[in-house]
Amino acid sequence: MSKLLLHPTSSRRRAGVPLLALGALVASSLTLTAAPPAQAAETLLSQGRTATASSSEGDAYSASAAVDGNLTGTRWASQWSDPQWLQVDLGSRQNLSRVVLTWEAAHAKNYELQASDNGTDWRTLKTVTGSDGGTDDVAVSGAGRYVRMLGTARTSGYGYSLWEFQVYGDGDGPPPATGGAVAVTGSQGNWQLTVGGKPYQVKGLTWGPSVADAARYMPDLRSMGVNTIRTWGTDGSSKPLLDEAAANGIRVVSGFWLQPGGGPGAGGCVNYVTDAAYKSTSLTEFAKWVDVYKSHPGVLMWNVGNESVLGLQNCYSGTELENQRNAYTSFVNDVAKKIHSIDPDHPVTSTDAWTGAWPYYKRNAPDLDLYSMNSYGDICNVRGAWEQGGYNKPYIITEGGPAGEWEVPDDANGVPDEPTDVQKADGYTRAWGCVTGHQGVALGATLFHYGLEHDFGGVWFNLLPDGLKRLSYYAVKKAYSGSTSGDNTPPVITNMGVTPASSAPAGKEFTVRADVRDPDGDPVTYKIFLSGNYAGGDKRLVEAQWRSTGNGTFAVTAPEKLGVWKVYIQAEDGHGNAGIETKSVKVVVPPVDGTNVALHKTATASSFQASYGDCPCPASLVTDGKTETRWASDWSDPQSIQVDLGAPTAFRKIQLVWDPAYAKSYEVQVSDDGTNWRTIHTTESGNGDIDTIDAPATARHVRLQLKARGTAWGYSLHEFGIYS
Repeated sequence: MSKLLLHPTSSRRRAGVPLLALGALVASSLTLTAAPPAQAAETLLSQGRTATASSSEGDAYSASAAVDGNLTGTRWASQWSDPQWLQVDLGSRQNLSRVVLTWEAAHAKNYELQASDNGTDWRTLKTVTGSDGGTDDVAVSGAGRYVRMLGTARTSGYGYSLWEFQVYGDGDGPPPATGGAVAVTGSQGNWQLTVGGKPYQVKGLTWGPSVADAARYMPDLRSMGVNTIRTWGTDGSSKPLLDEAAANGIRVVSGFWLQPGGGPGAGGCVNYVTDAAYKSTSLTEFAKWVDVYKSHPGVLMWNVGNESVLGLQNCYSGTELENQRNAYTSFVNDVAKKIHSIDPDHPVTSTDAWTGAWPYYKRNAPDLDLYSMNSYGDICNVRGAWEQGGYNKPYIITEGGPAGEWEVPDDANGVPDEPTDVQKADGYTRAWGCVTGHQGVALGATLFHYGLEHDFGGVWFNLLPDGLKRLSYYAVKKAYSGSTSGDNTPPVITNMGVTPASSAPAGKEFTVRADVRDPDGDPVTYKIFLSGNYAGGDKRLVEAQWRSTGNGTFAVTAPEKLGVWKVYIQAEDGHGNAGIETKSVKVVVPPVDGTNVALHKTATASSFQASYGDCPCPASLVTDGKTETRWASDWSDPQSIQVDLGAPTAFRKIQLVWDPAYAKSYEVQVSDDGTNWRTIHTTESGNGDIDTIDAPATARHVRLQLKARGTAWGYSLHEFGIYS
C-alpha cells in the first residue's frame, strides 16, 4: 500500500520529499444547490426471518422470539456465560443502516454488531462499550446477509436477553461485482476496457483505510460513483478487501510491489541484471496470489511494480542505470507472461511516474496489456507524451489529482507552497477532464487518495483526513457520479495569511487570519494545527496553543524549535466536512533586550566533533552569532562549554539555542578566574529548543556544566548568548 510518501511524478524532483499534491487556482468555489438529498426508504429487514443463537435459557426463550415483532411479550435469553451471540438471516445480502436492540434487564455491557455474507466469515460493523441497556439504536454502514450481536461482557450474573433485535436497511441489496473476463479490446487509438463483454471506464480512487474498515467505507465509495480502487500489494490479507469491494460493485487494481518503488530509496535497491534470487522469489510469490484470486469477482487487473523505472535513478547512474531499467522492464514482462499463463481473464499493467519509462516498456515488455502512469500537476501532458512516443497500448492513470509537493513553487520561506482547498478540488476536476479527454486511449483513473491520515501528507492529498470530507471529495464525486446536488459541503477558506510569516519569535504569539464561509450556512468551529515536517521531519499535525481574536483571526503560539513550520486552519461544519488551509511560518530566535556580551568572545569546551555530518563543530561557533552553525561534543557525559568575556562583566540573561542534541540536565556556573566556579542556575528537565534564563550575575567566565544528555548523541549548541 501507499505509505503517503511524496511521489515525484514529473521532471522536478525534491530529495527526501513526502507524498502530497495539488494544482491550478480556481476562481470561484464549488456552487451546490441546497435541495435535500433523495433518501431511500428505510425498511425493517429482520422481522420474521430465521434467527439462531449460541444458546438459550430454555424453549420459551429461543432466538426466534427476538425477531417476532413482540417488543414486550417474548424474548430471547442466553445461558449465563460470556461470550454469547444472536444472529438473523435476512435471506439475501442487504444494505444496512441501523440496528435497534431492545434489551430486557439482563443486557450486554459490551458487544459487537457484525455482518456476514455466508454466516461464517464475520466483519464488525460497530463495537459498543458501556451500554446501559434499555433501547440501543445503533447506526451502521455496510452490507450483509447475516447480522449478529456478539455479546462480550454482561452487566449482571444472568445471561443476555433481548425483547427484540431489529435490523434496518434500504431493502435493496447492492449489486455485487459480476463475473466475466476483463479485457482490453479495440484497436489502435480506439481501445476500451470491458468486463464480461460490457464497456468499463475506470472511475477509481487509491485505497487508504485498513482492510478491517472495508465494510465501513466501501458503501461511501459506491455513493461517490467509484467503481474501482487501487492497492499496492496483494497477499493473504487481501481477501476481505476484495470481498467487500465485490459486494459493493467495486473492482480492484491489485498491485504487486517491486523494489525500489517510488521516492528516494523506497524499498531498497535491487540489481535486476544480476539478482536472480530476488526475481525468482518475486515471480513465485506473485504467481501464488494470482492463482488464489484469479476467479475472485473483485479483481479488475494486476499491476506489477510502482514507479521503479523512475526510482532506479536513486540506485544507479549512467550506463548502469540504463542496464537496470532495461533489466527491470524485461522482468516485468516475465511477470506479465507468468500471470497470463495462470489467469488469461485479467489484464496486466505496470505503473511508473515518468512518461520516460514508457520507451523501456515498449522495448522490453510487449506482454503488458496496457500501461499505467502516476501523474499529478503534469497529468494533462501525459496525452502529449503518449502521442509523441508512438505507443501501441492504452493506459490508465493509477495516481493523479492536484499538483504534488515536488511540482509547486517555493513560498517566501523556501518551502513548497501548498495549494488551497479550492485549488486542490480544481486539480481533481482538471485531472479527470484530461483523462476523459484522451478518448479511446486513456481508459480511466484511480485518483489519489481515499485516505484518512491527518498529517502533513494526509492534509495535502487525502479526501477524508481524520474522516472529514474536503472540497476535493465532492469534486471527485461530481466527476464520477455527475452531481453533488443536495450534499452538505465543507466550509471554504480563502485569503489565509500569517504575520509575521518569516520572523515569528519562538514561544511567542504570531497572527493567523482567513476568510471562512460555509455554503450551507452551518455554524463553523475551528482548530489550529502545526506541522514540523520542514523544521525537523515530524509529519504529525499537533494542535497548537491558540486563541481566537475574532473575525477569522487567531493568535497562535509559535513552537520553541527554530525553522520553517506549517500552520493549519481547520474549519468544521458539524456535518462531517472540513475546510483545511495551510501556510508556512518561519520560527526565529526570540530577541532578548540588551547586548550580547558573549558575541565573538573566546569559547572552549571539554570536547568537540571534528568530522561528523556538518562538522567540524568547535566551541567557537557558539559565539559567532549564527544559528546555522553549532558546537557538538563527544557522545558521553559529562561535558562542558565556557565563554571568556575578557573581564568581569555584569549580565542579566542567558539564551541557549540548542540543536536537537540537547542537555536534559545542566548547570550554569560563573567564575572570576576560570578555576573557582559557583552555580547560578540548575535544571534537571531541559527539553531542548531555546532556553532563555534569568541569571543576573557579574563574572568573567560563564560555563555550562552538562550532566545528562536528552538524546543518544552528544551535546550540541547553536548559540550561547549572554546579555547585559
